Amino acid sequence: MSVNPMAYEAQFFGFTPQTCMLRVYIAFQDYLFEMMLVVESVILKKLDGFPNCKISPFQIRKSTETFLLFMKEHFDKLFSKMEEVLLQLVLNIPKNVLLPEDKVHEQYPYSKEEFQALQDEINQLQQQYRAEASAGQALRAELEEQKAVRAELEKILQWFDGLENICREHGTGNLKESFAFLTQNCKKLQDVLKDVEEKSKKIKKRDQLL
Repeated sequence: MSVNPMAYEAQFFGFTPQTCMLRVYIAFQDYLFEMMLVVESVILKKLDGFPNCKISPFQIRKSTETFLLFMKEHFDKLFSKMEEVLLQLVLNIPKNVLLPEDKVHEQYPYSKEEFQALQDEINQLQQQYRAEASAGQALRAELEEQKAVRAELEKILQWFDGLENICREHGTGNLKESFAFLTQNCKKLQDVLKDVEEKSKKIKKRDQLL
């Protein structure tokens, strides 16, 4: 069998020429085996008409196998020559023939160097695309963080607006004065809380004594 892959022929036929020749070889070989079995059965039937014949079925089978081996050796030689002719003259696409689906290569021919340069450019563009996609993802994440920070700032501004309104209700319009007012009220609350805790401790002691 030929070792040439014949890929262009496989593209045109839909199968490799070697596969075709192998199937033809197997078909011929099967037919040869079947034919020899038929010949053997015919000989055995003919011998049944001669009771005094000294040839046994075993000898017939041995002779059939010998003849089959002889036929197979000659068949292999003939098939090898037939395969060579078919692969060269029938199942072979000449070098100057271009398949219709490959006409684009004739219109836009590329050398190996040009094709490699184009491949390198494609790889570089793919790397740039990945880098830009990664940068875009990082930018989107940063925008989400900015949105979250903005929302927190808006809450703080709303808190200051509410604080300013409360201060105005208590007659303190200046923000600095408002903080001083809050600080003073917090201190008063701490003093009241401390006084409540001390009184609570005294009451507990009194209850324990009683």
